[in-house]
Amino acid sequence: MSDKQTVTLIGPSSRFLSGISYYTTYLANALSEKYSVQAVLFRKMLPKRLFPGAARVGKILSTIPYNTSVNMQEYLDWYNPITWYQAYRTASKSKVCVFEWWTSSVAHMYLVIGLLLRLKGVPIILEFHEVVDTFEEAILPLRLYSKVMGRLIRRLANRYVTHSKSDQILVAERYQIPIERISVIPLGLFDQYPVIEPAAAKKRLGITASNVILFFGLLRPYKGAKNLMHAFEQLPQYLKNTTVLLIAGEAWEDHETITTAETSQDQDKILLFSKYISDEDVPYFFSAANLLALPYTRASQSGVAHIGISYGMPIVASKVGGLAESLGQYEGTYFVSPENQAELSHTLETVLTEDHEKYPIPEFMRWDHIATTWKMLIDQV
Repeated sequence: MSDKQTVTLIGPSSRFLSGISYYTTYLANALSEKYSVQAVLFRKMLPKRLFPGAARVGKILSTIPYNTSVNMQEYLDWYNPITWYQAYRTASKSKVCVFEWWTSSVAHMYLVIGLLLRLKGVPIILEFHEVVDTFEEAILPLRLYSKVMGRLIRRLANRYVTHSKSDQILVAERYQIPIERISVIPLGLFDQYPVIEPAAAKKRLGITASNVILFFGLLRPYKGAKNLMHAFEQLPQYLKNTTVLLIAGEAWEDHETITTAETSQDQDKILLFSKYISDEDVPYFFSAANLLALPYTRASQSGVAHIGISYGMPIVASKVGGLAESLGQYEGTYFVSPENQAELSHTLETVLTEDHEKYPIPEFMRWDHIATTWKMLIDQV
């Protein structure tokens, strides 16, 4: 029997594939070198019809396995209190339980589990992947629900984690939490994807152009795909003759991006994959690209950025929020001001006309480093 202390993580499973699903897997695997890790995952997180990616909800989509040493249990259902109690029983003998937080749709489950754990004396770490969900903020009933439930859950936590100092300050100020109770632990690499020979990747995607600018991930207004297309239109004609803008991702909220792509003066140079990109196809997009563009207007972090870093590729990104901190330590970053199309266009031109080697991965993004930082926090709780 293992003499390691037990740590329980509660978060999304691969049935709700997102950067946070990947993160939960990576964190569980990294911590399993130092602890006996239990991963309790959401099986049915909310009614399927309410999920923007409803067509793929419930399917196992991730190619990242949990280590065999991780006790992975996937049974939490939004409508079933018995599963919430089961999660409490699983976590009740843990040294600490970590709640992955990004949406108030899981708040009622966390509240019940958290109350029971506090009565049992199990410390709770609340890890913020989103400080504020703009979608929930825009709808009054959701905003009020999120405000009330979020306050209750934050009161249950012993410690808090953000992925950047800017989010640390935002959490402290917005929720009146002493800043010394909030630890900053960076997001790790998403390095599960292989590198494919660029010519083969381009052939797979039907690309003949020499240069490829990649915008990847869910299409949401704050991610700035519309600004990117307008910046692309401002590139010199000689460069546009050999360049395509590759936009790949589902449109959950930002249908204006699709309209802009279809009506652009350079629509023949904009290649739009408006759909969910499977794990098997992701490497083709990153291997085909010369650079990754992240023209966000706000950001806590970006899993897409960390995929780009794992490929060692140049990244043109807005200097906003936590993105400015994490990418500021990556040698391949070219920062631009948010929503400045002229500056973005000039920077794209600069990057496309320079030669680039594969950039090194910052040590602080490696999972062994992150696990060590987490151990320091867990040992303090």
